[in-house]
Amino acid sequence: MSDVTYVRKACAYITRETGELLVFEGPEHDGLQVPKGTLETGESPREALFREVREESGLGTLNGTRHLTTDIWTRREEPPKRYVRHFFHATVYEPRDHWRHVVTDGGEEHGAEFEFRWRRPTAVEDGEFALDLDEYVGLLPTAPGLDAVASTAD
Repeated sequence: MSDVTYVRKACAYITRETGELLVFEGPEHDGLQVPKGTLETGESPREALFREVREESGLGTLNGTRHLTTDIWTRREEPPKRYVRHFFHATVYEPRDHWRHVVTDGGEEHGAEFEFRWRRPTAVEDGEFALDLDEYVGLLPTAPGLDAVASTAD
């Protein structure tokens, strides 16, 4: 058996005042995603969270950021690769219901275009997210009247 590779990741559950969750569809994965990425050398999970959100979505101001949980997720069995995922929740003021953002960080995703929209966490279905990124959506606070949000937000 090969040595296991561990890759540290920061994952962002970002919600707005209605309680809707920010999601996007991007290349290389089937399913919805949330802003996330690999920690750079010397970077804390919280620092990576802010950097990744800015790079992937263009959002620069997060409020009430808090750590939800950390897990170890199997990316592949052979050669073994595990993600040490740090999940955070933050809120943002964002009036746009949907937008496109081109990644400009110069990394692997440089030039990729992501299409962002808001999704009711209570409407998330099993298998809808890539990489099991919805595993901790149940830890998010619920907003009053969230189920009354128009289905166009889905």
